[in-house]
Amino acid sequence: MRKYLISFILLSLFSYTLIAQRPERKEVLITGTVIDKATKQPLEYATIAFFSKRQNKIVTGGITDQKGNFSIPVLTGMYDVTIEYIAFKTITIPDKKIRQPETIGIIALEEDFESLGEVEIIAERTTVEVRLDKKIYNVGKDLTVSGGNVSDVLDNVPSVSVDAEGNVALRGNDNVRILINGKPSGLVGLNSTDALRQLPADAIEKVEVITSPSARYESEGTAGILNIILRRSKLQGLNGSITANVGYPDAAGISGNVNYRTGDINFFNTTSYRYNESIGHWYNDVKYNDINTPDLDEKRDWTDIRKGITTNTGLEWYINDSASLTSAFIYRNNDNKNNSINNLVSLDKITGETSRNIRLDPEKSDNTTLQYSLNFIKNFEKSGHKLTFDFQYEDSDEDENSLINVDGTNTDKVATIEGQRKILLQSDYVLPIGKNSQFEIGYRGDFSDRTTDYIVELLNTNSGSFEIDNNLTNTFNFRQYITATYLQFGSKIGEFSYLLGLRLENTRTTLDQPTSGDFKKKSLTGLFPTVNLNYEISDDQNLSLGYNRRLRRPRGFMLNPFPSRSSLTNVFQGNPDLDPTYTDKFELGYLNRFNHFTLSTAVYYSHSTNVISFVSRRTGETVIIDNETFPVILRGPVNIATNNRYGLEFNLNYSPSRKWRVNTDFNIFKQEIEGAFNGIDLGSDNLTWSARLTNKLTLPYSIDWQTNMNYRGPVSDAQNDRKGRFSTNLAFSKDLFKDKASIAFNVRDLFNSRISKNHIIAENFTTDQEIQFRGGRTYNLSFTYRFNQKKKMERNGGSHGGDDEM
Repeated sequence: MRKYLISFILLSLFSYTLIAQRPERKEVLITGTVIDKATKQPLEYATIAFFSKRQNKIVTGGITDQKGNFSIPVLTGMYDVTIEYIAFKTITIPDKKIRQPETIGIIALEEDFESLGEVEIIAERTTVEVRLDKKIYNVGKDLTVSGGNVSDVLDNVPSVSVDAEGNVALRGNDNVRILINGKPSGLVGLNSTDALRQLPADAIEKVEVITSPSARYESEGTAGILNIILRRSKLQGLNGSITANVGYPDAAGISGNVNYRTGDINFFNTTSYRYNESIGHWYNDVKYNDINTPDLDEKRDWTDIRKGITTNTGLEWYINDSASLTSAFIYRNNDNKNNSINNLVSLDKITGETSRNIRLDPEKSDNTTLQYSLNFIKNFEKSGHKLTFDFQYEDSDEDENSLINVDGTNTDKVATIEGQRKILLQSDYVLPIGKNSQFEIGYRGDFSDRTTDYIVELLNTNSGSFEIDNNLTNTFNFRQYITATYLQFGSKIGEFSYLLGLRLENTRTTLDQPTSGDFKKKSLTGLFPTVNLNYEISDDQNLSLGYNRRLRRPRGFMLNPFPSRSSLTNVFQGNPDLDPTYTDKFELGYLNRFNHFTLSTAVYYSHSTNVISFVSRRTGETVIIDNETFPVILRGPVNIATNNRYGLEFNLNYSPSRKWRVNTDFNIFKQEIEGAFNGIDLGSDNLTWSARLTNKLTLPYSIDWQTNMNYRGPVSDAQNDRKGRFSTNLAFSKDLFKDKASIAFNVRDLFNSRISKNHIIAENFTTDQEIQFRGGRTYNLSFTYRFNQKKKMERNGGSHGGDDEM
């Protein structure tokens, strides 16, 4: 015992001596500078972190200023020092002994494009990254859309175009599936064109352009998928921004986003109110081959007033380190007015006399959308191993009412009442296998019920009262239930990677028309294989090959057989016998980054069967206007054709410095259509192209100047000859209050040239059309203020707090 006691005393004395001799830790200042290795420009907001192995955590850190400099107080000791900046490769200085104040010197970071997908972006610059099955357009400081809406953003995305009506096309194909955060959304609602114009541009974080979708995605959309990802911060505390804008013609709006995270709870909200007036023009000149039928010259001018509020509110609960539950609520309410004046002038080809008919059509519409959603994510121990569940319920209603006045007399009352209920159920399971492989399986159910009541009341000139016209009034109930399962497997072998998938979808539709007693059911089941291959030639080059099978389902209005009138002489009628269009798509892509250039190009081919085409023809019916008899022209969809499309897409980005960036987008494609309707050959062979140029330059006094130029080439088929169209947008922006605020001014359609022109050749008549939906040049001034939110980009986990943006 005595022996052990002496040993204990000696050991204690020795330990005390070591502790007494250990130098006292003190705080010293560590400085340095971080620059871009390629441009030698300073990197502002680069993150420097000091990791203590003894404490097994980051104990302190900081960020660089506008000149790339940092100055951080650090306790003396041993650290791993990391220097990070978004889209650049991280540099780590291991086992750095800090005993006294010192400078680390100049640290040059090299760009790393693989890291772009890991962050939430509140970006200074816009970037495009390429994945195995998609391209991701990170929406940065795009000046021409400041104070604008989602449609404005999409019109600037490579491969995407938005026409004068707000219809979206991908590589010239308008059958595009639009998703919000990977799912159908109430933010889109019954009318996707109107909804996209109400959602503010600054709510978007990025847009995924998916031209070769994997089996994970639904098969709808022969052109592909556009997935709009909304901003959501995970910073601790309160942060957000607010934007106000005014414009001409009369426009105003205010939008804001706010996030508040405390502990395991994250609250988020994006709300916007928008008021907008736009002037439109429609011109329709019809010449009949029959000498006894007068020609018609029809002009319609309208003022479209749109106002409404959209809000997206949600709560994330981080149950534990591996599981989270998110609940969200969307409310959208729009009140629209459209005051239309239609002038119809007829020319008697025999007598040369003309007659005029003036038709006033003031239309009011109210639409409301409510959506509830739940999302559960469970991450397992192995990275990438996870299980997700999604539930979503949507309730949308839209009422349109108009009182038509002809030559000073109220003649028609027209009402369209629509309601839609949708339920989405989805679950996905991802299982990593080994280091470089992954298996995925999932289920999806989309259940939609839509009712359309179309009520037409005509004036009884004898009684002076309005009476329902049973030949036009109808009710149409449309039900569509889609269930799908999929599985896919991906792996990487050396420089080669692949993703193989198969999706099974069953579509059940029900068409119910109580007014006529017609009832029809249809069930279709299809397999949709996908193949995506990629080969990394070098760190800067890769080659990709994709194949997928897609379809285009007829929408409800295409199936409704009851006619609806845009004018007395023009009628639209759906076709309940329509079948889906099926498309097989192939795509070969190449990406190369060299010097200050990024080249992304693709060659693609698609073959479609049962193509849905809209055909114009005479009905055999006539209407009498001012004692003249005119034939009624019917336009509607039919399955008549096959379509072969060949195309080349070319994107080149040039970034000589951080003050100058040029993006180009060029797409050329050829369509070969074969088909006939009622013995008339509707085949065509057409070559067309589109181009986009975006130039952004920082002027003296840190004023940013951006110009976007767009051209869409002419398009022809058997009945239509659409002319080319050119438009230009211009914008300026200036940051204020130490980058906490920004002011931007933009002009859209600078040269008032965004006009759609079409020449239609049918069996018995020709038509010249000219449409301008937004009424030409518009001006917008916007102001944005950010609180606790950085304008630049930050890497996940970059600060010493460990809870940075993701």
